[in-house]
Amino acid sequence: MPKFDVLPSADLIDRTLRIENNYTISRIQVLGSLPGNPVGIEFRHIGQAAVAMMAKHFPNPNFNKVVGLRGGEEGEIAPLLAWCRDGGVKPRFDILPREGDSELCHELTRLGFFPSEFHTSLVRDAAPMPQAARSGDVEQVTSPNVLEEFLDAYCAGWAVPDCEGFKRNVRPSWLGREGWSLFLAREGGRPAASAILYVEDKVAYLADASCDPAFRRRGLQLALLERRINEAIALGVDFICSGAAFQSGSHRNMERAGMRVQFVRSIWTER
Repeated sequence: MPKFDVLPSADLIDRTLRIENNYTISRIQVLGSLPGNPVGIEFRHIGQAAVAMMAKHFPNPNFNKVVGLRGGEEGEIAPLLAWCRDGGVKPRFDILPREGDSELCHELTRLGFFPSEFHTSLVRDAAPMPQAARSGDVEQVTSPNVLEEFLDAYCAGWAVPDCEGFKRNVRPSWLGREGWSLFLAREGGRPAASAILYVEDKVAYLADASCDPAFRRRGLQLALLERRINEAIALGVDFICSGAAFQSGSHRNMERAGMRVQFVRSIWTER
């Protein structure tokens, strides 16, 4: 069995958390830059690494959350909860399994929160991945015309309710955004699946993969993983990370691509 060259450590968790947060901030800054900030984007940095994000008029839980609090920062929870309530949003708190973080859980329980779901962080070393069976159906998005097809596949995969409004908001910013690479997979020439690679500080984050329900279970997501992993390796990253719902289809595909569980975070929501 080949050696797996990424070992669990506090530094690895911190670097993973940093790139996850920076990618999400990069995403919400697209919405925050719209004239008049109609979505109501705000965020705060707390302590060593935590970030609180708010999208007042967009109830996506990924944009209304607090991530990265650690033991000793439990006193920040009540003020952050008040900030979110003043903004009219229901926050979630993502808690990582780190030493001392049990005190965060005690405080969240006291304030009426409970662990409602779990999310897996996966990591991979920089060993090349063998070519996937459908790799020839994946292309990098480099032109506005292909961007339109990418966004069509993205909307279908994520069931975006207002696809035209979504495309209007992100079209000016997603192509060529710093650190971002967009990839589109086709089925019979038709746009079918999409995914994003985000690279920063020699870490690669595999983000926002989705597939049109009509084209699932055909190997396209594995092909998108292979393309992004090998692109990241070519850029000289130290390691590659991503996340998925525990034991979901995405989780299984990442394991097939040589990724391994780094940790499982608990996601706390209000009762």
